[in-house]
Amino acid sequence: MRIGELAARTGVSVRSLRYYEQQGLLTSTRTTGAHRLYTETAVHRVHWLRRLYDAGLSSETIATLLPCVDTPAACVTVETLHVMRRERERIDGQISAMLTTRSHLDGLIEAAAGHLDGQHRSHDRTGRR
Repeated sequence: MRIGELAARTGVSVRSLRYYEQQGLLTSTRTTGAHRLYTETAVHRVHWLRRLYDAGLSSETIATLLPCVDTPAACVTVETLHVMRRERERIDGQISAMLTTRSHLDGLIEAAAGHLDGQHRSHDRTGRR
């Protein structure tokens, strides 16, 4: 498939796809007219890359981990294992912070809903708004 189709199927811009390729995260072949062609597996790869970027991993970190995705048994080094553990700890910290924020937001929602309920009950008794 061409780059435009890959962009449409993944929801990722053509510019981002070119960047992924420039960083060595995605590969394509070229037609005689120099158009990029991608295999069907590129769709899965791009979705996976987006999840890693969305989790806050950098291009450099993703490039370090890619060999483990492509050939898991052959790639593991002490360094890649360290990177994976470090990123997991960082993500765990983000999850914990988000859960705390969600809990605080739940408290605000509960207070706001209680306030509105009180207003509605008060208006219902007086007939005014």
